[in-house]
Amino acid sequence: MNIRFKNARILTMVDGQDIFEGELWVEGTRITYTGDAMYEQDIANAGKKFDRTIDCGGNLLMPGFKNAHTHSGMTLMRTYADGLPLHEWLETKIFPLEAKMTPEDCALLTKLAILEYLTSGITAIMDMYLAPEAIAKACEESGMRVVQVSGINKFGPSLEVFEERFLKLNGRHPLSSYMMGFHAEYTCDRELLEKLSALAHKYKAPMFTHNSETEREVAECKERYGMTPTVFLDSLGMFDYGGGGYHCCHMSDEDFEVFKKHNMSAVTNPGSNTKLASGIAPVKRFLEEGINVAIGTDGPSSNNCLDMFREMFLVTGLAKLKEKDATAVGAADVLKMATVGGSNAMGLDDCDVLAEGKEADIIMIDLKQPNMQPINNIADNLVYSGSKQNVKLTMIAGAILYEDGKFNIGITPEEIYREAAAIQKRLF
Repeated sequence: MNIRFKNARILTMVDGQDIFEGELWVEGTRITYTGDAMYEQDIANAGKKFDRTIDCGGNLLMPGFKNAHTHSGMTLMRTYADGLPLHEWLETKIFPLEAKMTPEDCALLTKLAILEYLTSGITAIMDMYLAPEAIAKACEESGMRVVQVSGINKFGPSLEVFEERFLKLNGRHPLSSYMMGFHAEYTCDRELLEKLSALAHKYKAPMFTHNSETEREVAECKERYGMTPTVFLDSLGMFDYGGGGYHCCHMSDEDFEVFKKHNMSAVTNPGSNTKLASGIAPVKRFLEEGINVAIGTDGPSSNNCLDMFREMFLVTGLAKLKEKDATAVGAADVLKMATVGGSNAMGLDDCDVLAEGKEADIIMIDLKQPNMQPINNIADNLVYSGSKQNVKLTMIAGAILYEDGKFNIGITPEEIYREAAAIQKRLF
């Protein structure tokens, strides 16, 4: 479908380009024009025909947010195990329940998460969860862009399955890809980690993992290997082809050097880290060191919501508290993390900014809500006062999946809610 957006404010996220008033064209899955308003006759003379013209009425078009770390199928456990620290939460509540879940459960619960992503303006997710084949199919059916990451650990799957998924799930669909990863240093023995490193070298692939999330995690790794998780994994050659770490709350000077050396991404998850009392990531230093920073919600059990606006506010708010500096990590930096930074971490170079030739992953922000008025600084409003109520439209690869409270993902919310309730009744 070819769509013309007119009378828009446009935030392209292209370096050095300010918000401007104009229009944007989408033809198929790609953006074909961003610029000044065009006269109807000029459009006709250019031979352009649109299936739909959307008058934005002065509202904002911008790139969709990239949720660079999540566990979508954990919608099942929302509010199920609140009030516990990370390791007890995982070992006594989460892992036992996940052992009962089927691939079909994971697919349906992922679709529940997709509804929430779309209302938050999230157009791509980096998902680490069970049953990746079923999750890929659920995302493809729904129109959600997904980069999956393996969560292999000492409980499974096998290395053969790990490698098979890496080969099978890349290139199967334009919206779906798969990256190498593992759950965490503390859930993998050394032999497994060495074999994973060998596979990263075999395919020259980046590697992702939960990293330095809690003080306990770092301390126990030091007891085992005499090194922090980051330094230990680097000693195995795990990040020789890049990759990244999720959380990264407790980082040493040597850890920062590893990230810089391998051009790795740090994915901060402030909502989850706050709720689990895991710590505050040193975001200001990551930026100062030139390390790419992205933002993730983490899963809907540890967060408990999948809301990029709340995450953006927490990124800047917690950074200011940590540094005791109200100027630390400003709104412009946070917006870049939530869009371009996420694209960089996820390998989505075609989805980072609004520019001709890029994938049409676009959101429209309603500036006429009370929390966006008066319009003194749109970027600051998005980070400091923005919320899900401001998302009018979410488009992925040229398809409008959410508009004015209505979804277009091939299944109704009511069907998803009913099936999710049935899964909850059966497993609980």
